[in-house]
Amino acid sequence: MADAIQLQKPRRHILLTGVPGIGKTTVCKKVCDKLESLNFECQGFYTEEVREDGQRVGFDVVTLDGGRAPLARVVDRDNPVAGRSYMVGRYNVLLQSFEQLALPSLAIKPSEATRVIVIDEIGKMELFSKIFMQTVKELLQHPKTTVFATIPVKANQFVEDVCHRDDVIIYTVSKENRFRMINEVADAVKDSLEYFGT
Repeated sequence: MADAIQLQKPRRHILLTGVPGIGKTTVCKKVCDKLESLNFECQGFYTEEVREDGQRVGFDVVTLDGGRAPLARVVDRDNPVAGRSYMVGRYNVLLQSFEQLALPSLAIKPSEATRVIVIDEIGKMELFSKIFMQTVKELLQHPKTTVFATIPVKANQFVEDVCHRDDVIIYTVSKENRFRMINEVADAVKDSLEYFGT
């Protein structure tokens, strides 16, 4: 995945990638703050770590309008999850909790103008949801959306297919560029909205 280059025609959808813990979510939030300061409306969700006594015990999904629900929690070795059907490493993915909060945050009303759909992230945990996968596909095809999303470095086939769309541009977040790239990424989203907007 190459760093973004200047393009004469903006790409509709903007993706951030980078190794875990590098700051993709932080960049995503700061880009959204900048866009909203310019009166561009964003909707969607972030994922945030949940810590107890300094230890990471899971992740929550947090919507841009303030909703929060569990996404995944560490499995207690003394009380294992029955079936353990949705596991990523030592985390049990709480699929119903995720779907109930995240999916409505991605819903588009037919009459609304072009807007930014924030998805942090299109990752292993979220992709256990077939409904989420279908929603992402539909958003990428929707004529009034600009998808601004984060993706893992180690991509599965679904993410690879998203990356190879000709209307997608990918920025790689690193320690060196994660703060200075905020304006560049915000400009790419803004250009998409202005070019494809109605």
